[in-house]
Amino acid sequence: MQNLLKKKDFYAGLVMILLGAVVTLNSTTYKLGTLMHMGPGMFPFMLGIILTFVGILIFGTGVITPLEDGERILPESMEWRGWACILAGPIMFIIFGKLFGLVAATFMCVFVSALGDRNATWKGSALLAAGITVAGTLLFSYVLKVPFPPFRWGL
Repeated sequence: MQNLLKKKDFYAGLVMILLGAVVTLNSTTYKLGTLMHMGPGMFPFMLGIILTFVGILIFGTGVITPLEDGERILPESMEWRGWACILAGPIMFIIFGKLFGLVAATFMCVFVSALGDRNATWKGSALLAAGITVAGTLLFSYVLKVPFPPFRWGL
């Protein structure tokens, strides 16, 4: 039992089972409908069931596989730069989206998040952000017609 508590898959499976169960139970508060005429609760219901099933598989894998030498739940040293950049990315999207529009928001979100990689360079992150910005703007503004202006200035 002590070795089981040191396994990542044990905890990952439990979290996925819990999340899947919560999503499944919450989706029953909406009308499920039928398979021919799906209600608003059908997609989260199916998603919750699939998430729970995958969690059970991960949990089972964690239980039956032996503990590897040196296996740890957390890494030896925390990647604070990565955590900070990945958490700052969506915040940048919100701020730049409100002030400057979709193009600036997408660029800043991807650029800041990409800098979280320890091997990332400024140039590589900027190129990645530019590519995602072009593709995202074309998709969301011009194909899907999402009502989020590509460019704006100020509030």
